[in-house]
Amino acid sequence: MNIDLPLTLLGGLSPATFMKRHWQKKPLVIRQAIPGFSAPLERAELFDLAAQDDVQSRLVIQTPELAAKPWRLKHGPFARKALPALKKPGWTLLVQSVDLYDARVRALRDQFRFVPDARLDDVMVSYATDGGGVGPHFDSYDVFLLQAHGQRRWRIGRQKQLDLQPGMPLKILSNFEPEQEFVLDAGDMLYLPPRCAHDGVALGECMTYSIGFRAPAAGELAQEVLQRLAEQARDEVGDTLYRDPGQGAQSHAARIPAELAEFAQTALEKALHDPLATQRALGEYLSEPKAQVWFQGLETGIDADRGVRLDRRSNMLYDDSHIFINGESFLASGRDAALMRSLADTHVLIASDLHKLSPGARGLLTDWVEAGWVCLQD
Repeated sequence: MNIDLPLTLLGGLSPATFMKRHWQKKPLVIRQAIPGFSAPLERAELFDLAAQDDVQSRLVIQTPELAAKPWRLKHGPFARKALPALKKPGWTLLVQSVDLYDARVRALRDQFRFVPDARLDDVMVSYATDGGGVGPHFDSYDVFLLQAHGQRRWRIGRQKQLDLQPGMPLKILSNFEPEQEFVLDAGDMLYLPPRCAHDGVALGECMTYSIGFRAPAAGELAQEVLQRLAEQARDEVGDTLYRDPGQGAQSHAARIPAELAEFAQTALEKALHDPLATQRALGEYLSEPKAQVWFQGLETGIDADRGVRLDRRSNMLYDDSHIFINGESFLASGRDAALMRSLADTHVLIASDLHKLSPGARGLLTDWVEAGWVCLQD
């Protein structure tokens, strides 16, 4: 992608300019980000997805007549008869990770690859009847809200008070103070940085696509990386036993010996001595597929006359030393690394590129095809 080329998707801004001016800084309304946009997923198809056991879905119903419980939240799967009538106002169906299940939605998601793949969360599709919404709230991630069908009125504000209403099944702001208001038509899009308060209400039947980018917390990253380092610790450090032939008799038996604490510190330093350990653990975590994802592999490996493409459910990333795919890491260098990085960036390797791979790299691709992570080109 040419990041300096102006895009209609970004209102005539280039990706480089958008990231500099707006990303994590300020909202942006883009009229006709996708001119003449028609939702790739029909309402009935979305309802079918919400009925599947391996798809995460939620149903939000507004009940203003019940003062004590003005909001109801249910988790799927939902049979069609479990959803309210289409003529009933004030309800919203939200379906997560639709890009994993529909190639058309995945193609839409790929238009936003000027943001690192490591930041991508998913594409959530919401369907709402008139007046439907999820209340004024804020998100801890960056999001592009693309209007796919009908109209939605958005009110937004950069307020600092983010207290939530107690006792609610949804995270609804106690004191929402909107500063701007917009009505989005099909093809219009709103970008919101993290913690920008917003409230979207359907004006008639509508569908909205939310392309979300996660911003992991420092504690979350530290926990995930340390867990992976811990799994490798025994191999890195070995099974050397603590020895204390000079230990004297103790009058305070509960006190931890300083020598034992030093032994533990040395073991930890050995576990972390590999300069690539943190990068490896981070890449494995960031490339982990979502919990509900499963793959169906092929019994055959790669075909010398056919290229390969990355399965849309696979997560493939890389750094200067590794290739990561679906939570696994591989050291790579030279031509193999260049070609594998090309597969991660473009999601395709043509047949002539396969012949350039080393036997070891071709063996890896064969394993990935058999696992369903990579598919043969038609």
